[in-house]
Amino acid sequence: MKENAAQVRRMYIDLLRDIIVNEIYRDPPVQRNLLRNIAQKIAKTQRRSDVFDERKRSLGLDWPSVAHSMIGRQRMDNLRDLACEVIEKGIPGDFIETGVWRGGACILVRGIFKAYGETGRTVWVADSFEGLPKPDAAKYAADRGDRHHELKFLAISQQEVEANFAVYGLLDEQVRFLKGWFKDTLPTAPIEKLAILRLDGDMYQSTMDGLENLYGKVSPGGYIIVDDYHAVAGCRQAVHDFLGRAAPDEKVAIQEIDGTGVFWQRQI
Repeated sequence: MKENAAQVRRMYIDLLRDIIVNEIYRDPPVQRNLLRNIAQKIAKTQRRSDVFDERKRSLGLDWPSVAHSMIGRQRMDNLRDLACEVIEKGIPGDFIETGVWRGGACILVRGIFKAYGETGRTVWVADSFEGLPKPDAAKYAADRGDRHHELKFLAISQQEVEANFAVYGLLDEQVRFLKGWFKDTLPTAPIEKLAILRLDGDMYQSTMDGLENLYGKVSPGGYIIVDDYHAVAGCRQAVHDFLGRAAPDEKVAIQEIDGTGVFWQRQI
């Protein structure tokens, strides 16, 4: 009986994942003309057209027109595995994603918490809900020339994200929203412990804001995931600048996910 329950739970979680990345209806990516103003490094994965590409969707290399996440199947699998692990091993703490777009990764984790009957963990949904900030090059030189703020496609309102949670039946008191720029919201966020910290802010400043304000709240045995580690040089630099300064003696074994994202386990 327990084995059957575990199988049904896994089927629900995997179906939820497949719907969130939309490998079910296989929506096309956004058209190239919507990306006209993006830096070439970011736009290069959008050179081809308007048809669903299974490989790109798996690797999170397209920007879906309909799906609720752009992180792709492999990064979603990583998140699923880590969320299940922290529950099964009793690693205490909540989940937060900093930079949520349409909310898909947060929706997956809320679904996993529900499937396991976890009522004491919160999903924190942190975003400006207005897109990315203009770079503060005077303070963060690594963000000089960054053009993410020009991409209106990345500006998804809180109301839309809430509606996305609701269509899965997952909008409830265990989902809490932190609206605003990370530099303003994260220092005072009422979070005590985190089992998983997922950073998806693209820029140096956004990544650093997440690390500086939340890294110390990750429980021993918990996980840090950095979505844009290989995609944006400033993001990768922020990770190593922070670890070199704030955790020089911590054993950090960065592990690859899909050629874009990475993760590591907090060892204290």
